[in-house]
Amino acid sequence: MKIKSSHALCATNLFLSLYLFCGNAEAQNRLNSLSDTPVTFKTVSADTTSSSSLDNSDLPDAPQAPISGPVAEQEGVQTKRILGIIPNFRAVSANVHLPPQSVKEKFVTATHDSFDYSSVFLPAAVAGINQATNNVPEFHQGAAGYGRYFWHTFVDQTSENYFVEFIVPTITHEDTRYYTLGSGGFMKRAEYSLSRAVITRNDAGNNTFNISEILGAGAAAGISNLYYPQSQRTFGNTASRWGTSVGIDAGTFLFHEFWPDINRKLFHGKQPSQ
Repeated sequence: MKIKSSHALCATNLFLSLYLFCGNAEAQNRLNSLSDTPVTFKTVSADTTSSSSLDNSDLPDAPQAPISGPVAEQEGVQTKRILGIIPNFRAVSANVHLPPQSVKEKFVTATHDSFDYSSVFLPAAVAGINQATNNVPEFHQGAAGYGRYFWHTFVDQTSENYFVEFIVPTITHEDTRYYTLGSGGFMKRAEYSLSRAVITRNDAGNNTFNISEILGAGAAAGISNLYYPQSQRTFGNTASRWGTSVGIDAGTFLFHEFWPDINRKLFHGKQPSQ
């Protein structure tokens, strides 16, 4: 923000000088209450404060380096993988400011989430559940039946990833990353994380309705009718696949939010970042 008036500049300098002076005075008073050692005050000139403010005011937020050491255990610091295996590329550590997400970054993120070596775990689990509940009778049982469940679920996941993380957010200029809240009680953080299924940031950094998630998951569910059996192409089944995709993503956001806490409690924050 540029300063347009010399009066505003003088007022700002005076305020900052008084603020810093009072802050130093308060700190010195606390030290005096604990020790009889003579204390001297350190003053900060208004010119120095003004120069620092002007030099940095026009600079955009830059990516912050990962926090390390004891402080890292107190913050919502994300690792690039969960348990060293599961991709966690979309999660941003608490209090970290990043530049807008480029189209290339959105494409790379969707590709990582779709074709990473660990991308088979979730489809494998969902396929097992669907087979156990005989979700699609036409797929039958046994190894061949499980194979049909698996590849349908894997294609569902891949299609949804590209619509939600790349195609739609590129059109709507939305940020697909998950920004960790990292502070507050369990209910506050849980509510925040689950709400990210319907609320996200745009490329300008403002909260907006999550069109990418809702419309993208719906588009992927609609396209799935091209490769599912005829009996599965009803509105109800399509809506079910749509809701399942949104629900899984909401659960993923919840896990993103509390992963730093789990990592700190179980592994003392020593999980590898790669």
